[in-house]
Amino acid sequence: MKNYINPISNIDNIGDPFVLKYNKKYYLYATSMPERGFKVWESLNLVEWELKGISLDSKSELNKWGIGDFWAPEVIYYEEKFYMVYSARDIDQHLKIALAVSENPLGPFKNIKAPLFESDLSFIDAHLFIDEDCTPYLYFVRDCSENIINNVHISEIYVQKMSKNLSYLIGSPMLVLKPDQSWEGIDKDWQWNEGPFVVKREGIYYLMYSANFYASSRYGIGYATSKNPLGPWIKFKNNPILQTDLSKGVSGPGHNSITSSLDDTETFIVYHTHKNPDSPSGNRVLNIDRIYFEKGRIRIIGPTRSPQPFPSGNCFVFERKEHL
Repeated sequence: MKNYINPISNIDNIGDPFVLKYNKKYYLYATSMPERGFKVWESLNLVEWELKGISLDSKSELNKWGIGDFWAPEVIYYEEKFYMVYSARDIDQHLKIALAVSENPLGPFKNIKAPLFESDLSFIDAHLFIDEDCTPYLYFVRDCSENIINNVHISEIYVQKMSKNLSYLIGSPMLVLKPDQSWEGIDKDWQWNEGPFVVKREGIYYLMYSANFYASSRYGIGYATSKNPLGPWIKFKNNPILQTDLSKGVSGPGHNSITSSLDDTETFIVYHTHKNPDSPSGNRVLNIDRIYFEKGRIRIIGPTRSPQPFPSGNCFVFERKEHL
């Protein structure tokens, strides 16, 4: 049986990895060209990736929006099109969320609402979640650069319903999560809850998030649960569920997405870690590990640095069966 070892595929200088599974292939989007837009990679097995070019280019005639800080792209397939949400800095210096669309997961993505909404504050880390009743929700982060409460810079996660065509938000934003657990640096002047990602399993909504500064070894992943996508959300009391482990050579696991094996029998968490564990920075690398949702709790086999079996259903498993 073929194995993989984290970090995978020699991809570095990325952050905030998001994987879309579509038509027996995987597509990876990440913070990768912060001055311009986003690269895209393609894979047949979730482990070996090929760079395919630029998925969204702010300098192209299709877009011409955003002056930098292109962060955290996510793509979903919805109503026969591919929709990307991301954040970037506007000409007024605020960080804002934008919505783009494409007929192809590789792009090119064209902005259709940039910014998606206006505000006097900065917002990042947009996450689109389509519930089982087809109601869209947008989770996003009020960024700590401008969100100052009692002289403390705080990143908080919010949610709003969206129109069916994703073009506008409905109602008022609802606070989802804020730093309030001891591991989240609640004694610091800068605090973070960011990188939301929501999945639903057996009637329970799981909201995974990251806390602390992304370029710090204190960066890690926690989660909260709810019976409603709007909340209330209850954080797992034993957070974080992924954190730095220098004995393994792991620093700063964070900002994750979730996907499944090709045969849908296994679920994987996709996340970044610092390339140099001894000197954490914005240079991050790609990791995957197995994740399980069990009776309202999340269990992750990781973070790993030892050989792990390839995701089930990939071409190597088929090749092995053919030789039996």
